[in-house]
Amino acid sequence: MPDRARRRFPGRRPLIGVAALLLSLGVSLGVLLGWPLPAPLFEAPHATAVLDRDGRLLAATIAADGQWRFAPVQSVPPRFADALLTFEDRRFRHHPGVDPLAVLRAARDNVRQGRVVSGGSTLTMQLARQIGPPRARTLRSKVYEAWLALRLEWRHDKDTLLALYASHAPFGGNVVGLNAAAWRYFDRPPEALSWAEAAVLAVLPNNPALLHPGRNRDALAARRDGLLQRLHARGALDDLELSLALAEPLPDAPRPLPRETPHLLATLTRNATASDGIYRTTLDGRLQSRVSALADHHGRRLAAEGIQDLALVVVDHRDMTVQAYVGNHRAGAADRPGAMLDLVRRPRSNGSLLKPFLYALMLDEGLLLPETLVADIPTQFAGYSPENFDRLHRGAVPAREALARSLNVPMVRMLRDYGVDRFHDQLRRLGLTSLFRAPDDYGLTLILGGSEASLWELTGLYANLTATARDGVRHAPRMPALLQQSGPAAPNVPVLSQGASWLTLDALIDVVRPGHEGLWRQFGASQPIAWKTGTSFGLRDGWAIGSNGRYTVGVWTGNAEGQGVPDLTGTLAAAPLMLEVFGLLGAVPWLREPVQSLQTLTVCADDGYLVRADCPTREARAPRGSHFSRVSPHYTTLHLDAEGYRVHAGCERPAHMQPRAWFQLPPVQAFFWRSHTPGYAPPPPWRSDCLEGLADYSDEQVMGLLYPQDGTRLMVPVDLDGRLGKVLFRAVHRDPRASVRWHINDRFQAETRHFHDLALRLSPGWHRITLVDQHGQRLEQWVQVLARDTQGAG
Repeated sequence: MPDRARRRFPGRRPLIGVAALLLSLGVSLGVLLGWPLPAPLFEAPHATAVLDRDGRLLAATIAADGQWRFAPVQSVPPRFADALLTFEDRRFRHHPGVDPLAVLRAARDNVRQGRVVSGGSTLTMQLARQIGPPRARTLRSKVYEAWLALRLEWRHDKDTLLALYASHAPFGGNVVGLNAAAWRYFDRPPEALSWAEAAVLAVLPNNPALLHPGRNRDALAARRDGLLQRLHARGALDDLELSLALAEPLPDAPRPLPRETPHLLATLTRNATASDGIYRTTLDGRLQSRVSALADHHGRRLAAEGIQDLALVVVDHRDMTVQAYVGNHRAGAADRPGAMLDLVRRPRSNGSLLKPFLYALMLDEGLLLPETLVADIPTQFAGYSPENFDRLHRGAVPAREALARSLNVPMVRMLRDYGVDRFHDQLRRLGLTSLFRAPDDYGLTLILGGSEASLWELTGLYANLTATARDGVRHAPRMPALLQQSGPAAPNVPVLSQGASWLTLDALIDVVRPGHEGLWRQFGASQPIAWKTGTSFGLRDGWAIGSNGRYTVGVWTGNAEGQGVPDLTGTLAAAPLMLEVFGLLGAVPWLREPVQSLQTLTVCADDGYLVRADCPTREARAPRGSHFSRVSPHYTTLHLDAEGYRVHAGCERPAHMQPRAWFQLPPVQAFFWRSHTPGYAPPPPWRSDCLEGLADYSDEQVMGLLYPQDGTRLMVPVDLDGRLGKVLFRAVHRDPRASVRWHINDRFQAETRHFHDLALRLSPGWHRITLVDQHGQRLEQWVQVLARDTQGAG
């Protein structure tokens, strides 16, 4: 530069140097602050937990590294934030991550003491120390923490940094993070901490080993109380709050976390997804605790009878949310085979729990009415012979009573009429997913426990039935772990109508179990409950599911390994627990009758079919839109003379005959009906001069074979002499004085009077059985005899 230029700008060179220095410092600072942060900041595994609808902890499992560390908090509760910043870093909101004043103060204190007594670390520097692997406490590590703290402050706001610190700070032992500390020490979420509790947790991270609540209690009390005094001096607490906080006792050693839903937690961990490991459910925590205690009580009772396991679900069917969930009880031996299994989700033989849905479907499709009679007689279909639980037959029962009494024979006959394929398809539409076999593989046993289902799905089916009866809309059962994370499920088009659902529940209110009516009477006066029990073949599973006006409660009892037990029935094992749970829930009004979804029909009074032959009538309800069209097959028109004897055109002039409508069941049904219905009146006898040639004038069925039935295939055993054994035949006749002549393949065999039992030896093959009474009235049926390596006589 020329001298003249230098003289003109004498200060330019120093200014350029300063600018270059500042630029260099700025670039260096930008590089230092902009240096990438570790990604992710924290890689430690989290514990998993189940929370109730209010955020209360119900169960938790420790993290994979053995630490009680829950997912990070999103924000720090104000009390803990005030206490922490007052104790650790009062200028946290103002410094950039490093506090020069704190560094100078620490240096002064260390010089005075002649040793390191203070590090001058800010809260952000302590957070930096938590990131990455543990580092030795050296000057070099201090510088690195300061650099990382500056970068953290550059990238995140103060509230985020405070939440990160609280989520990863050590709180003594294997307790890490504010969430875990609040639950382990005080059994509550951080938001519910008192001032004293917040102060305890604020001082712990400073020296968690020295100030562990289980020991060094005097030192911990001094730190806590000093912090409370400082908070009071700052105006955070008033005088009363301070005195109450100082009076609070210190916590003991970390408490065991709640174990209210361990089985549900295991199921959710295995099958559901929660990004933070926290499953926020719709469970009612207080109800869950009471129901779990009740389940434990009944678990001890049942264990004394050889029944080791149970499961329970409570659903609020107003919104289809699960309120309580017991995968198994906590009483009994912890090492028993089923102790750790979630038996709510395990498919088991469902007993007779599907009967209400067959009843409802047949109501909806116009195949029966609640009072329609269904045969209850010895029955055999292709070698399958269902029996009622009490081994009795009633001849015929109203469909409503067959459901209420859970009679097997009428329900099997109803399923035969409805169709197994059709029922199988409808069950899947209703939400039953466990029907993995073809309908023919289940056959008629589908209605009696031939299939398997879980308590989860079955309780959902009953809850949906009640929800439909209430508002006519079917709701899909929902997984409790996802209830708070997902919106309400969209209603589906109902499979069952509101009217059919309500009529089905109305029948289930009348549930009666022979020999155990007292169990129902204890609760029947307090509130209406529509309930159904189920018992699997071999007494391996006992079920009880019921609904009141608001809740559906499902209970399963049994042994996880499937052993049968004599008293393992739905009534004795499961129903007492179900009814006690309803007692906990309290009485609620029953569902209103949906008059808009029902229609009224006029039916014959005795059999529930549409009117025929001037029968006595009454009104019956049916789902609106159903089309029941079956006219009574049991009312016939009899012709009587002036003295009340039966006559026909061959013995009396039509002008002298008086028509009379008469209720008359088929002979086999009438045989059993008479013993259970004292008021049953058989038809009047024939006038004596009308008996000759009666068969030519009356086609009335007067005889029936109790066994074997028409078309039966008989497997006959071989006697010791190598010949086929005899087949026992049993017939009934309307006239107790009748005589019956027996013919096999048109060959006369024998004549019976009064009691028509006969043992005959038949050869393999088809045989025509013909019975003829003294008036020439006939009954003809076919049976097939099956045998191997036999020598038979015709």
